[in-house]
Amino acid sequence: MKSSNIGGQAVLEGIMMRHKNEYAVAVRKPDGEICVEKDTYKSIIRWKRLTEIPFIRGVFNFIDSMVLGIKTLTYSASFIEEEETKEKALTAKEEAGKEKREKLLMAGTVAVSAVAAVLIFMVLPYALSSILKPVIPSYHIRTVIEGFVRIAIFVGYVLLISRMEDIQRTFMYHGAEHKCINCIEHGLPLTVENVRKSSRQHKRCGTSFLFFVLAISIILLLLIQVESPLMRVLVRIALLPVIAGISYEVLKLAGNSDNALVDFLSRPGLAVQRLTTKEPDDSMIEVAIRAVEAVFDWRAYESENFGAAGDI
Repeated sequence: MKSSNIGGQAVLEGIMMRHKNEYAVAVRKPDGEICVEKDTYKSIIRWKRLTEIPFIRGVFNFIDSMVLGIKTLTYSASFIEEEETKEKALTAKEEAGKEKREKLLMAGTVAVSAVAAVLIFMVLPYALSSILKPVIPSYHIRTVIEGFVRIAIFVGYVLLISRMEDIQRTFMYHGAEHKCINCIEHGLPLTVENVRKSSRQHKRCGTSFLFFVLAISIILLLLIQVESPLMRVLVRIALLPVIAGISYEVLKLAGNSDNALVDFLSRPGLAVQRLTTKEPDDSMIEVAIRAVEAVFDWRAYESENFGAAGDI
């Protein structure tokens, strides 16, 4: 299987699909119409080379994905706000002020999300595992326990938010996104019928990336041991870019390989995807297809990699 290099994200009542520097957001409006917005993404990373160097590009591409994800989520939410408030027409000055506020809000959201993620998934598990020091003096055993606590927090968080109705629908759109990519990468014409029978799990998913981050952090923290509790916290924070860089390379390898070992390493992430994806209905699949076709010529891809794609 050759990766199509198309990726995406579920948004509110829609899908964002990205290929190279182009992205499209397809949203099902409250009146049933599908609205598709296509644009070119301009990276916030000024030195583009940083997004291309192996083991360094991972953290910068993750930041870019996070920024684009929040931007497209905000865009999709605007349709709900528009329906609920029927906002009056804004003057040019008011529109400029609104855009500035949205940019500041996005920057603040990224910053707060990053800090919260570090505290919840790195500092908190370490603090909880440190409580066990009187009964488990071994640093290595506590580090492994810390890693499993980190994974448990992640899975528990997913289980908790999955009980929300809006999140359940978002997970269904997430499933539609994966199904479209799997349909293309297995040489099937991109139709509702073919997408419906494709898998909702994909090895290049962001869920798998996060799981690789959690798993690789255990290995690296076992190799690096310091005595001071403060230094242990600082080491965990300092290692995050390294962990993200390695995880990104493993994820890219998984997306381009059918190797048995790579498939085995991908299984835990695919298992977690059973929680973050749900089976979509046909209307959601239609939205996902519109998003794909706005940025990606799947017919040319399938012709190049599978020969002429026939109707199935």
